[in-house]
Amino acid sequence: MPKVVQKNTIRYSEKRRGIRLNSRVPISIEWQNSTGVRRCERAHTRVVGPYGCLVVLPDELALLQEVQLTNLVSDRSNRAIVVWCGPKRAEGWELGIALVQPEPDFWGLEL
Repeated sequence: MPKVVQKNTIRYSEKRRGIRLNSRVPISIEWQNSTGVRRCERAHTRVVGPYGCLVVLPDELALLQEVQLTNLVSDRSNRAIVVWCGPKRAEGWELGIALVQPEPDFWGLEL
């Protein structure tokens, strides 16, 4: 249970599940766009954790968009969902992606 700091105020870091690491892991993301066309982009993570990652993509994806995320280092793949859409930056859109069935060693890092 999250620690209550002040009445009805929970620290953001205390709501998170698991540790997060700044890590640049090459990935590919596949999805079906709104017109039904399958798309695939190579990208990299900025942050990884046991339940997902933060990535930067040149394309904007919709919140709750289902994707197939592949770690190109280990060639492991997992279904995932876009759970956060950040602002567009010079290199692309920041996206928070949650793994549907997280595997403990998906990133090849001790988390």
